[in-house]
Amino acid sequence: MALSANLFLRQNQSLVMTPQLMQSIQLLQMTHFELVQFIAQEVEKNPLLEFPSDDAETGSDNDAQDEPQGRQPDDDDDRTEALSGDWYDNGSDGGASRLSEELDVNYANVFQDDGVPPRADAPELISQWKSMPGGGDGENYDLDDFVAGQVSLRDHLAQQIPFILPDAGDRLIAQQLIDQLDEAGYLQSDPADIGERLGSDPAAAERVLAELQTLDPPGVFARSLAECLSIQLKQKDRFDPAMQALVSNLELLARRDFATLKRLCGVDEEDLLDMLAEIRQLNPKPGSGFETSVSEAIMPDVVVRSSSDGSWLVELNPDTLPRVLVNQSYFAHVTKNGGDYTFLSECLQSANWLTRSLDQRAKTIMKVASEIVRQQDAFLMHGVDHLRPLNLKTVADAIKMHESTVSRVTSNKYILTPRGLFELKYFFTVSISAVEGGDSHSAEAVRHRIRSLIMQESTEAVLSDDDIVDMLKKDGIDLARRTVAKYREAMNIASSVQRRREKRALAKVAGF
Repeated sequence: MALSANLFLRQNQSLVMTPQLMQSIQLLQMTHFELVQFIAQEVEKNPLLEFPSDDAETGSDNDAQDEPQGRQPDDDDDRTEALSGDWYDNGSDGGASRLSEELDVNYANVFQDDGVPPRADAPELISQWKSMPGGGDGENYDLDDFVAGQVSLRDHLAQQIPFILPDAGDRLIAQQLIDQLDEAGYLQSDPADIGERLGSDPAAAERVLAELQTLDPPGVFARSLAECLSIQLKQKDRFDPAMQALVSNLELLARRDFATLKRLCGVDEEDLLDMLAEIRQLNPKPGSGFETSVSEAIMPDVVVRSSSDGSWLVELNPDTLPRVLVNQSYFAHVTKNGGDYTFLSECLQSANWLTRSLDQRAKTIMKVASEIVRQQDAFLMHGVDHLRPLNLKTVADAIKMHESTVSRVTSNKYILTPRGLFELKYFFTVSISAVEGGDSHSAEAVRHRIRSLIMQESTEAVLSDDDIVDMLKKDGIDLARRTVAKYREAMNIASSVQRRREKRALAKVAGF
């Protein structure tokens, strides 16, 4: 068979992952804070992008100044006519009189003596100090200017060190120990290693650590939970032998093994419960009261509220919608006057892509949120017990999108409903089969049901995992015992034996 070369024409379509397409995909999964930062960076490097002015948002009378941002420029005659009405372009007597009027109206108060009264340095002391600046009317000040700054744990401890450690070498060791504290106030390294690294005696590092453990907040510089509780009890003068035995056996306390604890501590049940009450008053994380990072409030991306006809009204939160404009007039003006057309064309293409991507992002979030609200209508009406099982494929098929797109949209997005603020991922739960072919149940609804059953149990009838299985079957939920135990442990709920011990001990103290 002879071999020969042939020429064929073939046409096909394929999706090319361009950098712009990749950034469009990334925009879907960005949070509001990340999106604002991204847009700010784009506005900074793209001269054709700009944020809308406040006048345009509030609908002020200066619409003529903002109008060229969103439309093509007029011809030269129109621009000349528009400029001819400006007061600075008219040299006639009428223009001079108009200039005088403008100056009289807008710039009448130009002297410092007629300025705004000075603010009060401390507004809470205005009534006591009549000579304080701003004490006349008590206005024209912002209370946020007087809010004290956040003090970190390290700064708080560093202020106390000179009072307990006069030696400079000891203060150096103390500073190194402060640097090894975690957010909870626990020491994460061996003081002997720090002393050896600084060329000091390990005994000196231990002595410095003992001094540091007397600082405020109580319990700081501990190396374990037992040591943290011991430090706080010593400062309260309550670290007797019985309490020392209790702190040394915290694992028995976690298992609610009160009989063994009574024997080890040498106390009766009433004294043991008093000791437990004192333990509960201690702070297991003494450093948690000091902020290490700025906490950010969660802003919902979607708001759901009921309408007059009984349906649900789904809206995008206007506070989280990004606002950015493309300055077409600037592009036309610069290119017409011999500017860099190639560079500005790329900027214009990038700006148009960004606006289209943001619009597509908003529409996609709206589609996904509307479908979730439609699927979880019973939850919005009656609560978590009626939460339906839902997966990404169901929503993706309903809105004709891919599952990966739905996953990106629901990542780190929040929805505000009459039932509270939830992450969109909250509504996607595993399906649990029902008894005898009934409707399936959501795993989150089943967990809520288990928690409710345990909260309603009495001291005489503590529910075991088998009892919970039987009660769930009566409600039409087919669940294995090991699954009930897994859900219970995930919710940090003790076993029936431990709950029975605790309830009986509390009942004896209460006199029941």
